[in-house]
Amino acid sequence: MRPTKKKARPPLTGDDRASRPASPRKNAKAPKRQAKSPARPPAPVKGNNVSGQPTWRARLQNLWKSLLAPLKIQASKPPEVPKSSESEVPPEFRAKMLRVGVVSTVGNYREHNEDNFSLPTLAGKATAGGVGHRDASMDITIERSQSYSFVVADGMGGQLAGEKASQMAVDIIPKELSKRIGNAGSDDKQIQKIIRDAVATANQEILGLSVIQTEFNNMGTTVVLALFRNDRVYVAGIGDSRAYRFRDGRIEQLTKDHSLAQALLEAGTITAEELPNHKFNHVLYLYLGSKDARGGPEDVKAAEVRAGDRFLLASDGLTGVVHDAQLAEVVAVSDDPQASARSLIKMALDNQSKDNVTCLVIHAV
Repeated sequence: MRPTKKKARPPLTGDDRASRPASPRKNAKAPKRQAKSPARPPAPVKGNNVSGQPTWRARLQNLWKSLLAPLKIQASKPPEVPKSSESEVPPEFRAKMLRVGVVSTVGNYREHNEDNFSLPTLAGKATAGGVGHRDASMDITIERSQSYSFVVADGMGGQLAGEKASQMAVDIIPKELSKRIGNAGSDDKQIQKIIRDAVATANQEILGLSVIQTEFNNMGTTVVLALFRNDRVYVAGIGDSRAYRFRDGRIEQLTKDHSLAQALLEAGTITAEELPNHKFNHVLYLYLGSKDARGGPEDVKAAEVRAGDRFLLASDGLTGVVHDAQLAEVVAVSDDPQASARSLIKMALDNQSKDNVTCLVIHAV
């Protein structure tokens, strides 16, 4: 950077010397530099006059602010939302009992039943059937702050692998739920996290065994579960096993299929009419026993339960060959959940289902 040159001063004339003031002494301090322009008076406060006295406009503004202050405090306070969901369902609409019926069959084309299910028992443990044709029914009196879990799993990977994976799912998930949910109360987010963690634990166990033992290398399973607690049901699924709720003559699918065909439908690549017969309809991108499921289910749906509601958990051996409208019709006809489950099994077999078939029907009464 070039240094700035100082301009040379012209020599002083005699008149200049006379008019020039005497130079200060060397030891004297130089006076502070003063601004050339005169100092401005301080700016008046907004709403006041120069004299500092409030104007009539300022007085009105102050009065208006004092009147609005309590209203602002009241408006800024958020409404209190109860953490418990018990108050959402009026007592006269609360379900007092769960009536349950379940049927699982090997079907017409398979040699082994790779489906499994679990039901709650009075001892708080889960029970699952053996290989082949199984059916069971039970009535559960609902107790406040108690949880009741139901699980259906559809194994994959061959005879031993599929049966082992689905058995592990229906064994591990209820046990993990029982361990974690003790003091959960009725907070939806907390219970949803408990369900994710329980399913993630089952996935880790299945994945670990598939690595250790070669005969289980390709094993995996779908899973769908429903947890009833304090007038609420929490539903989650991984794979293509489904959960439905029936209310007031309408059917609602509570879970989402994790098949490649469903992903193509959501992307707009195929139409809803092409979905049932698409070649990727039974190819899963998410299932228990895969690394992608290590975080548990993507979505855990929370919904209220009222007396008169009916629920269905089923493997794709049923839902792949029986339309939703037919499911709703069968479930609505009978007040016996076991009779409904048997009718659905028969309908699936009559429609030439090529898979194992499991139907679990729950009536809230």
